[in-house]
Amino acid sequence: MRIEEIISQALDKVGNDRYKLSIAVGQRADELSKGATPLIQESRIKDMKYTDIAIEEIATGILKIDRID
Repeated sequence: MRIEEIISQALDKVGNDRYKLSIAVGQRADELSKGATPLIQESRIKDMKYTDIAIEEIATGILKIDRID
C-alpha cells in the first residue's frame, strides 16, 4: 500500500485532524524507540522507521487514539 493511502486511512481514524495525527505518531514513535513492542506483524517491520510503524498501527485501527496528552 502506498504511503498516501496509509496516511489517508490514519487521518480517517482521527477525524481528519492532522495535528492530532502528528502528535499521536510522534508519541507512539517515541514509545517504539524506547523499546515498546510493535503491534503489527514483525515480518513487515524489518525495514520500517518508527514513524512508519506508528502510522500503520493507527491506519489499520490496531492503535486507537482517544486523547492526546
